[in-house]
Amino acid sequence: SFPLVLLFLLLDLSFAFSIRRRNMSGKFQFCIDRGGTFTDVHCILPNGTEIVRKLLSEDPLHYDDAPTEGIRRILQEFSSHSYKRGEPVSTHEIESIRMGTTVATNALLERDGARMALLITKGFQDLLEIGNQARPDIFDLSCAKPSLLYERVVEIDERVVLDEYYPADSTLPKHVGITGEAVRIVKTPNLEQVQQDLLTLLKEGITSLAICTMHSYTYPNHELEIGTLAEKMGFSQISLSSQVMPMVKIVSRGHTACAAAY
Repeated sequence: SFPLVLLFLLLDLSFAFSIRRRNMSGKFQFCIDRGGTFTDVHCILPNGTEIVRKLLSEDPLHYDDAPTEGIRRILQEFSSHSYKRGEPVSTHEIESIRMGTTVATNALLERDGARMALLITKGFQDLLEIGNQARPDIFDLSCAKPSLLYERVVEIDERVVLDEYYPADSTLPKHVGITGEAVRIVKTPNLEQVQQDLLTLLKEGITSLAICTMHSYTYPNHELEIGTLAEKMGFSQISLSSQVMPMVKIVSRGHTACAAAY
């Protein structure tokens, strides 16, 4: 009907006006989607015109980074400056860059991420495999679990407990965590032993780590100590559950740390 057509026309004009209004600064606005095969670069030019450029995500003979190369090509074509390939791009003509990627999702789906190990509090090596018993279909007797992302588990002999679940007359060191919860330090990690375990992982070719200790969402000190040691030893990717997902529920926190490390 005519009123409906008029409504769509007004919405279209409103959207076009908003684009030009956003670009009153006279600068470039980039939105980039980096996929496993192609990288799409959407740009709103200083005059409000929208353009899209597509290039290979991996082309080492011509450029090191696809998003940067896409930005360079557009600036080379539409700005007054000349940017040679491989040289840093000036940002004085750029208002914003928004970027998303499906690379991590593809790695999870295809199971071709980095070789990684899980470091977890002693006694909980099977915790992530056991999970929380959640089932998509509660009556399905043949529930299939997804494969684990890590190939090795290293148990860290450390322990932190919440003060409210410990005897009041305990002499164990007491600390207040970042959430305001009081904790007791039952045992600190033996960093010399941790170092030996990490050396074994390096010899096996594992360079990515997910570190998850009990109650690290409020007391992350042990994870930080282990993470600092691993960084000094040359691990390329170290994901601390206290940084990736600083929340209660160690199962969810551990799986998230593993996904980040993978």
